[in-house]
Amino acid sequence: MDLLPPAAAASPDLMKKRKSGFRSLKLVEVDMDAVLAEEPFGVHYGRLDNGLTYYVRSNPKPRMRAALALAVKAGSVLEEEEERGVAHIVEHLAFSATTNYTNHDIIKFLESIGAEFGACQNAVTSADETVYELFVPIDKPGLLSQAISVLAEFSMEVRVSMEDLEKERGAVMEEYRGNRNANGRMQDAHWILMMEGSKYAERLPIGLEKVIRTVSPETVKEFYRKWYHPQNMCVIAVGDFPDTQGVVDLIKAHFGHKFSAAVPPVMPYFPVPCHEEPRFSCFVESEAAGSAVMISCKMAVEELRTVKDYRDLLAESMFFHALNQRFFKLSRKKDPPYFSCSAAADVLVHPCKAYIMTSSCKEKGTIEALKSMLTEVARVRMHGFSEREITVVRALLMSEIESAYLERDQMQSTNLRDEYLQHFLRNEPVVGIEYEAQLHKTLLPYITASDVSGYSENFMTSHSCVIKIIEPHATATVDDLKAVVLKINSLEKEGGISLWDDEYIPEEIVSTKPNPGSIMQQLEYSNIAATELVLSNGMRVCYKCTDFFDDQVLFTGFSYGGLSELPESDYFSCSMGPTIAGEIGVFGYRPSVLMDMLAGKRADVGTKLGAYMRTFSGDCSPSDLETALQLVYQLFTTNLEPGEEDVNIVMQMAEEAVRAQERDPYTAFANRVRELNYGNSYFFRPIRISDLRKVDPFKACQFFNNCFKDPSTFTVVIVGNIEPAIALPLILLYLGGIPRPLEPILSFHRDELKGLPFTFPSTIIREVVHSPMVEAQCLVQLCFPVELKNENMMEDAHLVGFLSKLLETKILQVLRFKHGQIYSVGVSVFLGGNKPSRVGNVRGDISINFSCDPDISSALVDLALAEILRLQDEGPSDDDVLSILEIEQRAHENGLQENFYWLDRILRSYQSRIYCGDVGASFQGSSSALSKL
Repeated sequence: MDLLPPAAAASPDLMKKRKSGFRSLKLVEVDMDAVLAEEPFGVHYGRLDNGLTYYVRSNPKPRMRAALALAVKAGSVLEEEEERGVAHIVEHLAFSATTNYTNHDIIKFLESIGAEFGACQNAVTSADETVYELFVPIDKPGLLSQAISVLAEFSMEVRVSMEDLEKERGAVMEEYRGNRNANGRMQDAHWILMMEGSKYAERLPIGLEKVIRTVSPETVKEFYRKWYHPQNMCVIAVGDFPDTQGVVDLIKAHFGHKFSAAVPPVMPYFPVPCHEEPRFSCFVESEAAGSAVMISCKMAVEELRTVKDYRDLLAESMFFHALNQRFFKLSRKKDPPYFSCSAAADVLVHPCKAYIMTSSCKEKGTIEALKSMLTEVARVRMHGFSEREITVVRALLMSEIESAYLERDQMQSTNLRDEYLQHFLRNEPVVGIEYEAQLHKTLLPYITASDVSGYSENFMTSHSCVIKIIEPHATATVDDLKAVVLKINSLEKEGGISLWDDEYIPEEIVSTKPNPGSIMQQLEYSNIAATELVLSNGMRVCYKCTDFFDDQVLFTGFSYGGLSELPESDYFSCSMGPTIAGEIGVFGYRPSVLMDMLAGKRADVGTKLGAYMRTFSGDCSPSDLETALQLVYQLFTTNLEPGEEDVNIVMQMAEEAVRAQERDPYTAFANRVRELNYGNSYFFRPIRISDLRKVDPFKACQFFNNCFKDPSTFTVVIVGNIEPAIALPLILLYLGGIPRPLEPILSFHRDELKGLPFTFPSTIIREVVHSPMVEAQCLVQLCFPVELKNENMMEDAHLVGFLSKLLETKILQVLRFKHGQIYSVGVSVFLGGNKPSRVGNVRGDISINFSCDPDISSALVDLALAEILRLQDEGPSDDDVLSILEIEQRAHENGLQENFYWLDRILRSYQSRIYCGDVGASFQGSSSALSKL
C-alpha cells in the first residue's frame, strides 16, 4: 500500500515566495461605484438550452476527487397546506428510487466506489431550496460520468410509487421525531416568532406529522413535477479534472435532453413584513440545557453588487468581531451577566437577514443578561468602539485573508463548490481570492471606528426586533422584558451609559527570552520523511515538512500519566484542573488579555488531561510558529494560582452544566448505559453537584501545573509547512529552553500506569430505561464487549474498525432501507479503557446506536440482532467487504493529503505497542498490519 504521496515537502525557495506573496500583493485603485463581476471567477460557467446552469472548475485538492452538487430552487415555502413536508420527502425519495435505480441502489453504487452514505452523499432541504451533494473518486474510467448521471436522476427521474413512499415515511418520521427535542422545539418556536406574518412561518422544512404519515404519491409527484425544472437548477462540478470542457460535455450528455413537460410556473416571492414594535416571548422548556436570551433584528437582504457593498460587508464583519470581543471580556468579569454571548448576521430566507445576539446565562439570570446585551450595543451607539479595538479587529481580518490567499492553491473542492452554490442560490459574486485579498489590503486600513460603530444602529429595538428568553422554569415575564427595553432606551437617550474601559495589554508573550537548548541526538526516518530530535532538556521532537497547505502547521505533545494515577478522593478536584486553569490563563495571561495579544496572529494552543496521557495541541500559520511555541513555553513555565473570582465563575458554569444534564431526559439513559457497561466506576460516573462542592481549586491547579512542568517526559510531533532553517532555532529556543526540573515530575513508564477501575458485564442484559419526556422519543444502544489479543493486536485493531463500518452499513440497510423505521445509525468503538501498556490484551466495546418510535423499539432491536446473527453465520458478502474496503481505502487516500492525518499517524506510531525507540519501525509495523487485511 502506497503511504507517501509524491512531493511531500516544498522547496525552501517556493515557501519563501509563497510567504512573501501576500505582503507584496499590490493595492488596487477602487471606484466605490464599480460593479463586481457578475460572472463567477475561475470557473467554466454557462447555461444549457433547457435552462439548467452549470459550473465546472478544475481543482487538484484533493487529488482524483470531485465535489458535485445539484441545487434546486425549490424548498418548503413553495408547499401548499396539504403538501407541508413534501419538499423534504422528495429529497428522501431521490436516494430511494429513480427511473434507473431502485431499492436504494444509488446509495449502494456510491458506497461501492468509496463514497460513504452521509459523509460523501447527502442532501438538505431548506425553506428556499434543496441541495444534493456528492463527493466521489474519479480515478477510474466512467466514475465521474456515473456520478453525474446520479444527479441527473435526482433532477427529473425520481420515482414516487406507493411502495417507495411507504418505505421512506418511517425514515422521514424518525427525522421529524428527532427534531422534537428541547432544541428543536425552541428553534421552531423562535423561527415562527421571527417569520410571523409571512408564509415562511408556516413552512418549516420538516413539515407536519399528518402529512408525512398520510400524503399520497400523487401529491408528492405533483410538487416534484411542478417545481423540479432545469430552469430552477444548477449542476456544480469541482474536482481534479484534466480539462473542464470534458466535464461540461458530460453534463450536457446527462442533462441536455431533459425538458419540462409544461411551462414552469413563475417562482413566487414571499415577503417578510417589518414591525416597529418589538416582539417578546418567554419560552419555558423543561428539558432546556439552560437559560438563554436571543435578540434578533430583521432587515432586507442587501445585494452585493459594487465595491462599496464589499467595503460595507467588511465593516459589518469588523463590527461583529469587535462586539464579540467585548461580550467575551464581559463574560470573564466578576459576577458576569452571562457565561457566553455572541453576535452575528445571518441570511434567514431569500428576502430577509437578521442581526442576532445570543447568550447563555445562569438560571434566573435572563433579565440581567438581556440588560447587559442591550446596554452594550447602546454603549457602542453612544460612544463607538475605541481605535485600539478597531486596530485589533483590523489585524484579525487581515490575518484571515492572508491565510486564505496563501492557501489559494490548496482550496478544497468542497469549499469551492459551496461558493458556486451561493452564486446560484443567492447571487453572491465570486471574484476570486486574489482580488478579494487586494480589496482587503486596500479597503481595511481606511475603515474607521466610526464606520464600524454605525452598524450598532441595526440592533435598535424598533427595527423589527424579536426578543426571546428560554428558561427551564418560568422566572421572567413579557412585562419584565418590556421594562428592560424601556430602561435601556431611556438610559441611552439621557446619555446615562458610560464609556467602555479597555484593559492593559502587554506587548510580549514571553517577556524574557529563555536560554536555548541544544540537540543531543538527531535521527532521520526516510519511510515517513520525518526528522527526530532529542533536546538537551529531554524533550523529543519529531517534525515532518509538507506542502499540503501553505498556511498550516499542526503540532501535538504528549506525556504518559494522567487522571488514572489519582486516588478517587482527588479525582473530581483534579479533573476540574483544565477548566479552572483556563479561566486563570494557562499561558500566563487571562484569556481576555491573551485574545488581544494574539490579534492578527494565527496561533492557537489547547491542553487536555486524559486518563493515561496529558497533551497540548496547536494549529498555526508558519509565520506565527514562534508565537505558538511561545505559548507552549508559557504553558510549562506558568504557575497558576486560583483566585476567588476565577473559581466562582468556573464552578457556577459547572453547576449550571450539571443541572442542564439532569434536565435532559436522555441523561438517565446515558448514566444507566455507563453503569451497565463499566460498572459503577467513579471515572465513568457523571459528575454531580455534590462532587462539585467538594472540589479543591488549589489541588486542581497544582495538579495542572505539575502536568505541564517536566519537558523530559514529552514527545512533540510537528507537521506542516515548516522550513527547518527557520523552525529549528525556534524549537531550540522555546521547546529546548523549557527548564527541566531538578527532580522528575509526573514521570511514568507506560507499562506501569494504573488501569482504570471498571468491569464489563458478565451476562447478557436487556433493559428498558424510562424517563419522563415532553414528547415521546426513544434511543437504543446495543453494546458488545470486545477483547483484542496481544499477539494479533495490530491487525485486530484495524479489523474492529472495519467491523464497525460493516455493522453500520448492514443495520442501516435492514432498519432503514428495508423496513423504513429509522433515520440513521451510528456504530462506535471504545478501546481506551485499558492502560497503554505494551503487553496484555485490550478490552473494549462496540456499540450500535439509533433512535426510533418507542412503540417498535423492541422489534427493531430483534431485527438488528437477527442481522448480526446472520452475519455471524453466513459472513458478509463479497460486495459488502469490497464496499467497506473501498470506503476505507478512499478515506486513506484523502488522508495522505492532509496534515491532520500525518500528525495522527506519527503520534500513533509513538504510542504503538511495538514502539521501542524507533518511530519509523513502529510506523512501518502499523502500515504492514493494515496492508495484510
